[in-house]
Amino acid sequence: MFSTLISANELSDLIDTEQSDLVILDCRFNLMDTGLGAKLYAESHIPNARYIDLDRELSAPVTPETGRHPLPGFESLTATFSEKGVSDRSQVVVYDDCGGAMASRCWWLLKLLGHKSVALLDGGFPAWIAAGSGVTAALPKNVPGDFSGTADTSMILPLDQVADFPQQGLLIDARTAERFRGEQEPIDPVAGHIPGALNRPLPDNLSANGCFKSAEQLRIEWQLLLKGTAAAQVVHYCGSGVTACHNLLAMEHAGLTGARIYPGSWSEWIRDTSRPIATIDEKTA
Repeated sequence: MFSTLISANELSDLIDTEQSDLVILDCRFNLMDTGLGAKLYAESHIPNARYIDLDRELSAPVTPETGRHPLPGFESLTATFSEKGVSDRSQVVVYDDCGGAMASRCWWLLKLLGHKSVALLDGGFPAWIAAGSGVTAALPKNVPGDFSGTADTSMILPLDQVADFPQQGLLIDARTAERFRGEQEPIDPVAGHIPGALNRPLPDNLSANGCFKSAEQLRIEWQLLLKGTAAAQVVHYCGSGVTACHNLLAMEHAGLTGARIYPGSWSEWIRDTSRPIATIDEKTA
């Protein structure tokens, strides 16, 4: 069972054995060009992979009160995964083309629904190509699964507990340092971060080749940041609850299990102008 990461060679071996319960989900998505992922999938994808869309299938519709990628209803999400061929017995592999930033959301949602056998393709589509593995434009036969997901809401930090959480544990922001400090904000209308949060930009989890650092290296780096705080007392957030899952995956791969996600993240937090916002002046920090 693969439950955090799987290499291109390991996935190729699974495909070669014609494992009937293998489900591959293509999660490529671009926040600035929301149709690009589906277009790339139509041009070329891993054989038998099915496309799953971040906006339409892994998120609920945006409202004036929510962030940019609200959690979908658990029943509809379970149905979506079943439509993609997932069953309770499936080994699911998810991938994207941006170091796991998008696919980690799909990974976490399956974990949230109780599915353990789900792994992210380390290095994503670029690693698959670099390994010399085959691709196709052919659409796979649609064979629905019988996934019976049950949500574990203890994996979520609700909005009404976010403000006080830094007094109890560590709130960690996965966005770039510039966005965290409030120097720039290319996506949301307000810059800054939730007061009391720490910053761990998700690229810090990756090596220069776009693959995750070793479990041992990740453990060292995360333990330095946590400074003795138990993993169960860590909550991750980002701009909209998507890339926060990357940090959680990195911790899980390092053996630091039990962290949670604040799904609404920064884009939900700033919907209410009465909520406090923190910034950092790099010159005086």
